[in-house]
Amino acid sequence: MASDFQRRKIAGVFGAMDANADGFLEAADFAAVTQRWIGLRGWDPESAQSTRMDAIMMGWWSGLAAIADENRDEKVSLDEVLVMVDRLPSMDAEIYGTADSMFEAIDENADGVIQLDEHKQVVEAWKGSDAGMDEVFPKLDLNGDGHLSREEFRELWSDFWRGDDPAAPGQWIFGPYS
Repeated sequence: MASDFQRRKIAGVFGAMDANADGFLEAADFAAVTQRWIGLRGWDPESAQSTRMDAIMMGWWSGLAAIADENRDEKVSLDEVLVMVDRLPSMDAEIYGTADSMFEAIDENADGVIQLDEHKQVVEAWKGSDAGMDEVFPKLDLNGDGHLSREEFRELWSDFWRGDDPAAPGQWIFGPYS
């Protein structure tokens, strides 16, 4: 069962991604986040970049729905996400597959690392603001080299979704939360 800390951090991300604030995650919420992100990058909605971003984000939705939508109503409640979180310790392929997909989406210039400005874009797309990311990003940069490698991102992503240590760097992958 998810701890109070896990519940709070997951609820924060859940609320940020629930674009229509109806208490459920649905395909439309992931589409809305995708469109905000594409807009922040200034991409033409018909571009190859936009199509790829849409495929990544909607793939994340499909994976989440397949695993967490227990009643198959095409909506995922916070409680359903928390049940899934309890199963994540045994789901390496799903955790690292999603981390790799998200890394590709965040790494806008495809240079193999995530810079602060790239990470700020995704946090703003998810939450509507990148406030606090200048302070948080150094906590994420595990080796202090000024960017996130794929391996660092995988570790952070896994730690956010599976971890229960409020002091662990992965808790900040989605930026500050209350």
